Amino acid sequence: MYQRMLERPIRDALGDTPVVLIHGPRQSGKTTLAEVVAGERGRQRLSLDRTAVLAAARSDPDGFVDGLEGPVLLDEVQRAPELFAAIKHAVDRDRTPGRFLLTGSANALVLPRLSESLAGRMEVLTLWPLAQAEIQGSTTNFVDRLFGGGPLGPAADGETDVWERVLRGGYPEAVARRSHDRRAAWFGAYIDTLLQRDIRDLANIEGVPELHSLLRLLAARSANLLNYADVTRGLSLSQSTVKRYFALLEAMFLIVRVPAWSTNQSSRVVKSAKVFVCDSGLGAAVLGADRDRLAEDGSLRGSLLETFVAGELVRLLGGARVRARVHHFRTASGAEVDLVLEGADGRVVGVEVKSGASIDRGAFRGLDALRAAARDRFHRGVVLYCGGETVPFGEGLWAVPIGALWSE
Repeated sequence: MYQRMLERPIRDALGDTPVVLIHGPRQSGKTTLAEVVAGERGRQRLSLDRTAVLAAARSDPDGFVDGLEGPVLLDEVQRAPELFAAIKHAVDRDRTPGRFLLTGSANALVLPRLSESLAGRMEVLTLWPLAQAEIQGSTTNFVDRLFGGGPLGPAADGETDVWERVLRGGYPEAVARRSHDRRAAWFGAYIDTLLQRDIRDLANIEGVPELHSLLRLLAARSANLLNYADVTRGLSLSQSTVKRYFALLEAMFLIVRVPAWSTNQSSRVVKSAKVFVCDSGLGAAVLGADRDRLAEDGSLRGSLLETFVAGELVRLLGGARVRARVHHFRTASGAEVDLVLEGADGRVVGVEVKSGASIDRGAFRGLDALRAAARDRFHRGVVLYCGGETVPFGEGLWAVPIGALWSE
Protein backbone atom coordinates (compact mmCIF):
# COMPACT_ATOMS: atom_id res chain seq x y z
CA MET A 1 0.00 0.00 0.00
CA TYR A 2 1.67 3.19 -1.20
CA GLN A 3 1.06 6.61 0.33
CA ARG A 4 -0.17 8.68 -2.63
CA MET A 5 0.63 12.37 -2.88
CA LEU A 6 -2.84 13.08 -4.27
CA GLU A 7 -4.53 11.96 -1.04
CA ARG A 8 -4.29 15.39 0.60
CA PRO A 9 -5.70 17.32 -2.40
CA ILE A 10 -8.60 14.84 -2.63
CA ARG A 11 -9.46 15.31 1.02
CA ASP A 12 -9.26 19.09 0.63
CA ALA A 13 -11.58 18.98 -2.41
CA LEU A 14 -14.13 16.77 -0.64
CA GLY A 15 -14.30 19.35 2.13
CA ASP A 16 -15.74 22.10 -0.07
CA THR A 17 -16.82 20.69 -3.46
CA PRO A 18 -20.00 18.64 -4.18
CA VAL A 19 -18.40 16.42 -6.84
CA VAL A 20 -14.78 15.25 -6.93
CA LEU A 21 -13.51 13.25 -9.91
CA ILE A 22 -10.27 11.28 -9.75
CA HIS A 23 -9.36 10.41 -13.30
CA GLY A 24 -6.26 8.85 -14.78
CA PRO A 25 -4.99 5.74 -16.54
CA ARG A 26 -6.48 2.38 -15.74
CA GLN A 27 -4.46 0.46 -13.16
CA SER A 28 -2.86 3.62 -11.77
CA GLY A 29 -4.44 3.08 -8.34
CA LYS A 30 -7.55 5.30 -8.57
CA THR A 31 -9.98 2.83 -7.02
CA THR A 32 -7.58 1.87 -4.23
CA LEU A 33 -6.99 5.51 -3.32
CA ALA A 34 -10.68 6.40 -3.57
CA GLU A 35 -11.58 3.48 -1.29
CA VAL A 36 -9.04 4.65 1.28
CA VAL A 37 -10.71 8.07 1.37
CA ALA A 38 -14.25 6.71 1.03
CA GLY A 39 -13.81 4.16 3.80
CA GLU A 40 -13.22 6.90 6.34
CA ARG A 41 -16.57 8.52 5.50
CA GLY A 42 -18.74 5.40 5.23
CA ARG A 43 -19.47 5.87 1.54
CA GLN A 44 -21.59 3.55 -0.52
CA ARG A 45 -19.44 2.20 -3.35
CA LEU A 46 -20.69 1.13 -6.80
CA SER A 47 -18.58 0.19 -9.80
CA LEU A 48 -19.79 0.71 -13.35
CA ASP A 49 -17.53 -2.14 -14.39
CA ARG A 50 -20.29 -4.34 -12.92
CA THR A 51 -22.81 -5.28 -15.61
CA ALA A 52 -25.95 -4.80 -13.49
CA VAL A 53 -24.80 -1.44 -12.12
CA LEU A 54 -23.90 -0.20 -15.60
CA ALA A 55 -27.26 -1.30 -17.04
CA ALA A 56 -29.17 0.49 -14.25
CA ALA A 57 -27.15 3.70 -14.66
CA ARG A 58 -27.63 3.78 -18.44
CA SER A 59 -31.33 2.87 -18.51
CA ASP A 60 -32.52 5.37 -15.88
CA PRO A 61 -29.72 7.73 -14.80
CA ASP A 62 -31.98 10.08 -12.83
CA GLY A 63 -33.63 7.22 -10.95
CA PHE A 64 -30.22 5.62 -10.33
CA VAL A 65 -28.77 8.80 -8.80
CA ASP A 66 -31.93 9.59 -6.81
CA GLY A 67 -31.75 6.11 -5.29
CA LEU A 68 -28.26 6.62 -3.88
CA GLU A 69 -28.15 7.10 -0.11
CA GLY A 70 -25.58 9.33 1.58
CA PRO A 71 -22.16 10.09 0.13
CA VAL A 72 -21.25 7.72 -2.68
CA LEU A 73 -18.21 6.48 -4.59
CA LEU A 74 -18.94 5.74 -8.26
CA ASP A 75 -16.12 3.87 -10.00
CA GLU A 76 -15.36 4.12 -13.77
CA VAL A 77 -18.05 6.71 -14.49
CA GLN A 78 -16.89 7.28 -18.08
CA ARG A 79 -18.78 4.10 -18.96
CA ALA A 80 -22.11 5.88 -18.34
CA PRO A 81 -21.76 9.55 -19.36
CA GLU A 82 -25.54 9.85 -18.97
CA LEU A 83 -24.96 10.01 -15.22
CA PHE A 84 -23.32 13.44 -15.34
CA ALA A 85 -26.53 15.30 -16.14
CA ALA A 86 -28.34 13.35 -13.39
CA ILE A 87 -25.58 14.18 -10.88
CA LYS A 88 -25.87 17.85 -11.89
CA HIS A 89 -29.59 17.85 -11.08
CA ALA A 90 -28.94 16.17 -7.72
CA VAL A 91 -26.19 18.66 -6.84
CA ASP A 92 -28.38 21.62 -7.79
CA ARG A 93 -30.89 20.41 -5.21
CA ASP A 94 -28.27 19.72 -2.54
CA ARG A 95 -24.74 21.17 -2.79
CA THR A 96 -23.38 19.38 0.29
CA PRO A 97 -19.58 19.11 -0.12
CA GLY A 98 -18.26 15.66 -0.90
CA ARG A 99 -21.57 14.08 -1.98
CA PHE A 100 -20.08 12.36 -5.02
CA LEU A 101 -16.59 10.89 -5.29
CA LEU A 102 -16.07 9.63 -8.83
CA THR A 103 -13.28 7.78 -10.58
CA GLY A 104 -12.79 7.53 -14.32
CA SER A 105 -10.30 6.14 -16.81
CA ALA A 106 -11.14 8.68 -19.51
CA ASN A 107 -10.00 12.29 -19.47
CA ALA A 108 -13.00 14.48 -18.71
CA LEU A 109 -11.07 17.54 -19.84
CA VAL A 110 -10.86 16.31 -23.44
CA LEU A 111 -14.29 14.65 -23.48
CA PRO A 112 -16.71 17.58 -23.11
CA ARG A 113 -19.81 15.42 -22.73
CA LEU A 114 -18.42 14.15 -19.42
CA SER A 115 -17.66 17.55 -17.91
CA GLU A 116 -19.90 20.25 -19.36
CA SER A 117 -22.83 19.29 -17.12
CA LEU A 118 -20.79 19.75 -13.95
CA ALA A 119 -18.94 23.00 -14.67
CA GLY A 120 -18.54 24.86 -11.39
CA ARG A 121 -19.72 21.88 -9.38
CA MET A 122 -16.84 19.44 -9.80
CA GLU A 123 -13.12 19.40 -9.06
CA VAL A 124 -11.02 17.15 -11.28
CA LEU A 125 -7.80 15.58 -10.01
CA THR A 126 -5.49 13.37 -12.09
CA LEU A 127 -3.87 10.27 -10.60
CA TRP A 128 -0.97 9.06 -12.71
CA PRO A 129 0.96 5.84 -12.08
CA LEU A 130 3.26 5.85 -9.07
CA ALA A 131 5.95 8.49 -8.81
CA GLN A 132 9.35 7.13 -7.82
CA ALA A 133 9.08 9.23 -4.64
CA GLU A 134 5.91 7.30 -3.73
CA ILE A 135 7.62 3.97 -4.42
CA GLN A 136 10.61 5.11 -2.35
CA GLY A 137 8.41 6.43 0.46
CA SER A 138 9.92 9.92 0.25
CA THR A 139 8.12 12.64 2.17
CA THR A 140 9.57 15.59 0.24
CA ASN A 141 8.59 16.87 -3.20
CA PHE A 142 11.29 17.78 -5.71
CA VAL A 143 9.02 20.31 -7.48
CA ASP A 144 8.59 22.25 -4.25
CA ARG A 145 12.37 22.18 -3.81
CA LEU A 146 12.86 23.49 -7.36
CA PHE A 147 10.68 26.52 -6.65
CA GLY A 148 12.17 27.03 -3.20
CA GLY A 149 15.42 28.74 -2.37
CA GLY A 150 17.28 25.96 -0.60
CA PRO A 151 19.50 23.10 -1.79
CA LEU A 152 18.13 20.58 -4.27
CA GLY A 153 19.32 17.58 -2.31
CA PRO A 154 21.63 14.61 -2.99
CA ALA A 155 20.87 11.66 -5.24
CA ALA A 156 19.15 8.65 -3.74
CA ASP A 157 21.19 6.14 -5.72
CA GLY A 158 23.25 5.77 -8.86
CA GLU A 159 23.01 5.24 -12.58
CA THR A 160 22.23 1.52 -12.56
CA ASP A 161 19.09 2.02 -10.49
CA VAL A 162 17.97 4.90 -12.72
CA TRP A 163 17.72 2.63 -15.77
CA GLU A 164 15.88 -0.05 -13.84
CA ARG A 165 13.34 2.60 -12.83
CA VAL A 166 13.03 3.87 -16.39
CA LEU A 167 12.25 0.38 -17.72
CA ARG A 168 9.91 -0.43 -14.85
CA GLY A 169 7.86 2.77 -14.88
CA GLY A 170 5.23 3.46 -12.25
CA TYR A 171 2.16 1.27 -12.80
CA PRO A 172 1.70 -0.56 -9.46
CA GLU A 173 1.25 -3.97 -11.09
CA ALA A 174 4.38 -3.53 -13.22
CA VAL A 175 6.36 -2.30 -10.19
CA ALA A 176 5.37 -5.47 -8.32
CA ARG A 177 6.76 -7.71 -11.08
CA ARG A 178 10.49 -8.29 -10.70
CA SER A 179 11.38 -9.71 -14.09
CA HIS A 180 11.46 -7.86 -17.40
CA ASP A 181 9.54 -10.64 -19.18
CA ARG A 182 6.67 -10.61 -16.66
CA ARG A 183 6.39 -6.83 -16.85
CA ALA A 184 6.33 -7.01 -20.65
CA ALA A 185 3.53 -9.59 -20.49
CA TRP A 186 1.49 -7.36 -18.19
CA PHE A 187 1.96 -4.28 -20.36
CA GLY A 188 0.95 -6.24 -23.46
CA ALA A 189 -2.30 -7.40 -21.86
CA TYR A 190 -2.94 -3.93 -20.46
CA ILE A 191 -2.63 -2.23 -23.84
CA ASP A 192 -4.78 -4.86 -25.56
CA THR A 193 -7.55 -4.35 -22.97
CA LEU A 194 -7.51 -0.58 -23.37
CA LEU A 195 -7.56 -0.63 -27.15
CA GLN A 196 -10.08 -3.42 -27.55
CA ARG A 197 -12.57 -2.49 -24.82
CA ASP A 198 -12.12 0.92 -23.22
CA ILE A 199 -11.56 2.93 -26.39
CA ARG A 200 -14.57 1.24 -27.98
CA ASP A 201 -16.62 2.48 -25.01
CA LEU A 202 -15.65 6.01 -26.03
CA ALA A 203 -15.88 5.68 -29.81
CA ASN A 204 -17.36 3.04 -32.07
CA ILE A 205 -14.26 2.20 -34.09
CA GLU A 206 -12.83 -0.96 -35.59
CA GLY A 207 -9.26 0.29 -36.10
CA VAL A 208 -7.58 -1.58 -33.24
CA PRO A 209 -4.55 -2.64 -35.36
CA GLU A 210 -4.12 0.97 -36.52
CA LEU A 211 -4.31 2.19 -32.89
CA HIS A 212 -1.56 -0.28 -31.97
CA SER A 213 0.57 1.02 -34.84
CA LEU A 214 -0.04 4.64 -33.86
CA LEU A 215 0.83 3.99 -30.22
CA ARG A 216 4.06 2.25 -31.23
CA LEU A 217 4.99 5.09 -33.58
CA LEU A 218 4.30 7.71 -30.90
CA ALA A 219 6.29 5.71 -28.35
CA ALA A 220 9.23 5.73 -30.76
CA ARG A 221 8.88 9.52 -31.04
CA SER A 222 8.19 10.20 -27.37
CA ALA A 223 9.85 13.43 -26.14
CA ASN A 224 9.83 14.87 -29.67
CA LEU A 225 7.79 17.60 -31.33
CA LEU A 226 4.31 16.56 -32.46
CA ASN A 227 4.02 16.69 -36.25
CA TYR A 228 0.82 15.16 -37.61
CA ALA A 229 2.06 15.20 -41.20
CA ASP A 230 5.17 13.26 -40.16
CA VAL A 231 3.08 10.77 -38.18
CA THR A 232 0.67 10.31 -41.09
CA ARG A 233 3.55 9.43 -43.41
CA GLY A 234 4.47 6.58 -41.08
CA LEU A 235 0.96 5.08 -41.27
CA SER A 236 -1.51 4.25 -44.05
CA LEU A 237 -4.11 6.61 -42.58
CA SER A 238 -5.44 10.04 -43.39
CA GLN A 239 -4.38 12.96 -41.22
CA SER A 240 -7.96 13.39 -39.97
CA THR A 241 -8.01 9.74 -38.85
CA VAL A 242 -4.61 10.09 -37.17
CA LYS A 243 -5.86 13.14 -35.26
CA ARG A 244 -9.00 11.29 -34.16
CA TYR A 245 -7.03 8.25 -33.01
CA PHE A 246 -4.47 10.47 -31.29
CA ALA A 247 -7.30 12.16 -29.36
CA LEU A 248 -8.56 8.75 -28.22
CA LEU A 249 -5.12 7.69 -26.99
CA GLU A 250 -4.84 11.02 -25.19
CA ALA A 251 -8.28 10.60 -23.66
CA MET A 252 -7.22 7.23 -22.23
CA PHE A 253 -4.07 8.82 -20.71
CA LEU A 254 -1.73 6.78 -22.90
CA ILE A 255 -0.34 9.90 -24.58
CA VAL A 256 0.45 13.30 -23.06
CA ARG A 257 0.86 16.54 -24.98
CA VAL A 258 3.23 19.18 -23.52
CA PRO A 259 2.77 22.70 -24.96
CA ALA A 260 5.55 25.09 -25.86
CA TRP A 261 6.46 27.87 -23.42
CA SER A 262 6.85 31.46 -24.56
CA THR A 263 6.35 35.00 -23.36
CA ASN A 264 4.22 37.55 -25.16
CA GLN A 265 7.45 39.07 -26.43
CA SER A 266 8.93 35.76 -27.65
CA SER A 267 8.37 35.60 -31.40
CA ARG A 268 11.39 33.47 -32.28
CA VAL A 269 10.30 30.29 -30.48
CA VAL A 270 8.92 27.03 -31.83
CA LYS A 271 5.24 26.78 -30.88
CA SER A 272 4.65 23.04 -31.59
CA ALA A 273 3.79 20.79 -28.66
CA LYS A 274 5.88 17.82 -27.60
CA VAL A 275 4.33 14.37 -27.29
CA PHE A 276 5.15 11.81 -24.59
CA VAL A 277 3.90 8.37 -23.74
CA CYS A 278 2.43 8.51 -20.25
CA ASP A 279 4.90 6.14 -18.63
CA SER A 280 8.46 5.18 -19.55
CA GLY A 281 7.83 1.54 -18.61
CA LEU A 282 4.86 1.39 -20.95
CA GLY A 283 6.90 3.06 -23.70
CA ALA A 284 9.76 0.61 -23.23
CA ALA A 285 7.35 -2.33 -23.38
CA VAL A 286 5.67 -1.06 -26.57
CA LEU A 287 9.09 -0.74 -28.21
CA GLY A 288 10.47 -3.99 -26.83
CA ALA A 289 13.29 -2.12 -25.10
CA ASP A 290 15.46 -3.74 -22.45
CA ARG A 291 18.83 -2.94 -20.86
CA ASP A 292 20.80 -4.35 -23.78
CA ARG A 293 18.91 -2.27 -26.32
CA LEU A 294 19.27 0.88 -24.22
CA ALA A 295 23.01 0.28 -24.03
CA GLU A 296 23.21 0.05 -27.84
CA ASP A 297 20.75 2.80 -28.84
CA GLY A 298 21.69 6.22 -27.50
CA SER A 299 18.71 7.95 -29.14
CA LEU A 300 16.22 5.57 -27.51
CA ARG A 301 18.06 5.87 -24.20
CA GLY A 302 17.75 9.66 -24.24
CA SER A 303 14.09 9.59 -25.35
CA LEU A 304 13.01 7.17 -22.62
CA LEU A 305 14.98 9.03 -19.95
CA GLU A 306 13.31 12.33 -20.86
CA THR A 307 9.94 10.56 -20.93
CA PHE A 308 10.68 9.20 -17.46
CA VAL A 309 11.62 12.61 -16.06
CA ALA A 310 8.61 14.30 -17.68
CA GLY A 311 6.34 11.69 -16.09
CA GLU A 312 7.95 12.16 -12.70
CA LEU A 313 7.52 15.94 -12.78
CA VAL A 314 3.87 15.67 -13.83
CA ARG A 315 3.20 13.21 -10.99
CA LEU A 316 5.03 15.31 -8.42
CA LEU A 317 3.03 18.38 -9.46
CA GLY A 318 -0.17 16.62 -8.37
CA GLY A 319 0.98 16.63 -4.76
CA ALA A 320 3.15 19.74 -4.73
CA ARG A 321 2.32 22.83 -2.69
CA VAL A 322 3.45 24.91 -5.68
CA ARG A 323 0.92 25.19 -8.49
CA ALA A 324 2.68 24.93 -11.84
CA ARG A 325 2.25 23.68 -15.40
CA VAL A 326 4.68 21.76 -17.60
CA HIS A 327 5.92 23.13 -20.95
CA HIS A 328 8.94 22.79 -23.20
CA PHE A 329 11.07 25.51 -24.80
CA ARG A 330 12.76 25.67 -28.18
CA THR A 331 13.98 28.62 -30.22
CA ALA A 332 14.16 28.91 -33.99
CA SER A 333 17.96 28.92 -33.69
CA GLY A 334 17.95 25.49 -32.04
CA ALA A 335 18.40 26.27 -28.33
CA GLU A 336 16.02 24.15 -26.27
CA VAL A 337 15.05 23.15 -22.76
CA ASP A 338 13.42 19.76 -22.41
CA LEU A 339 10.89 20.76 -19.74
CA VAL A 340 9.82 24.11 -18.32
CA LEU A 341 7.75 24.50 -15.15
CA GLU A 342 5.82 27.77 -14.93
CA GLY A 343 4.38 28.55 -11.52
CA ALA A 344 1.05 30.26 -10.95
CA ASP A 345 3.01 33.32 -9.85
CA GLY A 346 4.85 33.44 -13.20
CA ARG A 347 8.20 32.09 -12.00
CA VAL A 348 9.94 29.77 -14.43
CA VAL A 349 12.13 26.73 -13.76
CA GLY A 350 13.93 24.98 -16.62
CA VAL A 351 14.80 21.27 -16.52
CA GLU A 352 17.20 19.73 -19.03
CA VAL A 353 17.72 15.95 -19.09
CA LYS A 354 21.03 14.27 -19.96
CA SER A 355 21.78 10.55 -19.99
CA GLY A 356 25.52 10.93 -19.37
CA ALA A 357 27.35 10.56 -16.07
CA SER A 358 29.24 13.84 -16.49
CA ILE A 359 28.25 17.40 -17.42
CA ASP A 360 30.04 20.40 -18.91
CA ARG A 361 28.98 24.03 -19.36
CA GLY A 362 27.64 23.31 -22.85
CA ALA A 363 24.72 21.40 -21.32
CA PHE A 364 23.35 24.75 -20.06
CA ARG A 365 23.05 26.47 -23.46
CA GLY A 366 19.29 26.00 -23.62
CA LEU A 367 18.84 27.17 -20.03
CA ASP A 368 20.82 30.32 -20.85
CA ALA A 369 18.38 31.01 -23.71
CA LEU A 370 15.41 30.39 -21.41
CA ARG A 371 16.85 32.79 -18.83
CA ALA A 372 17.20 35.46 -21.54
CA ALA A 373 13.59 34.95 -22.64
CA ALA A 374 12.10 34.78 -19.12
CA ARG A 375 14.23 37.63 -17.70
CA ASP A 376 13.34 38.30 -14.07
CA ARG A 377 10.80 35.48 -14.08
CA PHE A 378 13.61 32.93 -14.37
CA HIS A 379 13.95 31.26 -10.97
CA ARG A 380 16.25 28.31 -11.50
CA GLY A 381 17.66 25.99 -14.15
CA VAL A 382 18.78 22.42 -13.57
CA VAL A 383 20.35 19.71 -15.68
CA LEU A 384 19.27 16.30 -14.40
CA TYR A 385 21.95 13.74 -15.26
CA CYS A 386 23.14 10.23 -14.39
CA GLY A 387 26.04 11.31 -12.20
CA GLY A 388 26.22 11.39 -8.44
CA GLU A 389 27.00 14.98 -7.40
CA THR A 390 25.02 18.21 -7.22
CA VAL A 391 27.23 20.88 -8.80
CA PRO A 392 26.63 24.65 -9.27
CA PHE A 393 27.24 26.06 -12.76
CA GLY A 394 26.69 29.75 -12.13
CA GLU A 395 23.94 31.77 -10.53
CA GLY A 396 20.70 29.79 -10.44
CA LEU A 397 22.11 26.92 -12.55
CA TRP A 398 22.77 23.43 -11.21
CA ALA A 399 23.70 19.96 -12.36
CA VAL A 400 21.62 17.58 -10.24
CA PRO A 401 21.56 13.75 -10.13
CA ILE A 402 18.31 12.27 -11.42
CA GLY A 403 17.95 10.46 -8.12
CA ALA A 404 17.05 13.81 -6.51
CA LEU A 405 13.57 13.30 -7.99
CA TRP A 406 12.83 10.74 -5.28
CA SER A 407 15.38 11.44 -2.54
CA GLU A 408 14.54 13.01 0.83
